[in-house]
Amino acid sequence: MAMRNPRLSLLASRFAHFASVSKQCARYLHKNVAASSVPSPTPFVPDVQTFLTLIGRDMSKHASKLSSWEQLFTLSSAELRDLGIEPARQRRYLLRQRERFRKGQYGPGGDLEHVVDGVAQLRVVEVPAEPKNTDGGDGKSTSTVTASATLSPGMKRAIVNLPPDATEYKHDPSKTLKKFAKMKIHNGFMIKGPFLQPIKGTNGSAALIKVQEGMWEDKQGQKVDGGERRRAEVRAKRRSEERRKASA
Repeated sequence: MAMRNPRLSLLASRFAHFASVSKQCARYLHKNVAASSVPSPTPFVPDVQTFLTLIGRDMSKHASKLSSWEQLFTLSSAELRDLGIEPARQRRYLLRQRERFRKGQYGPGGDLEHVVDGVAQLRVVEVPAEPKNTDGGDGKSTSTVTASATLSPGMKRAIVNLPPDATEYKHDPSKTLKKFAKMKIHNGFMIKGPFLQPIKGTNGSAALIKVQEGMWEDKQGQKVDGGERRRAEVRAKRRSEERRKASA
């Protein structure tokens, strides 16, 4: 029987010890990074129930299994499985959606600030415009602000977020106007975006948005004839069957 090389045994032992220590360090770091990166709720997404409702795919039925916001953003896939969140594709979807939220990649409404009971208002208003600078050729800039039949001189239109029952907007020049995801001004004065409900009497310049099931859902693609890998085979069999029936 061949003798075992003591040097190889020593190297193998050291490597196994190093691998074990590295795995423990990785687990420790992962646990602490995950624990320290819990994002803050937003006015539109204040709790677990709302988050699961927004991402859709019937995830809201699992809300009772998650006792806190921190738990939602720290549990691993295995821990979610132990809580009864099945099947695996549901867990993968939840992990993907919570990572987007962690990065601030919100769906419609996620970046709103004035929300009451899951409802907010978006309105197109006039605000002071920044002067348009043009170089007159002498190194100095001149300002020109034009007006139109529907826009006051020195003003521009912007989308603002108000509480749902507000009817007026008071501009605060000390605050920078925020741009809201998925929302834009259409035809100069109308607000356009997904899941908006126009407010009567505003001619399209104001609308409400409220939390709804599946607002942020990633729509699943529909497989046609079994998916790409089996498509040619399935269609060939179908044509063969159609020819057989035609010749019968």
